[in-house]
Amino acid sequence: MSYQALARKWRPGNFAEVVGQVHVVKALSNALDQQRLHHAYLFTGTRGVGKTTLARIFAKCLN
Repeated sequence: MSYQALARKWRPGNFAEVVGQVHVVKALSNALDQQRLHHAYLFTGTRGVGKTTLARIFAKCLN
């Protein structure tokens, strides 16, 4: 049995599992649904608000 950090173990895997940040999730999922993607997205904010998590989910949806 391998050790896995709690932050990685319980990290959301899709947009439906993200808690909070409703406006950001809605904007990103609408962009994916309508195939209207920009060249770059800038995720900013303080530590712990979900920037990396949302970026990983968004990248997974693009592939």
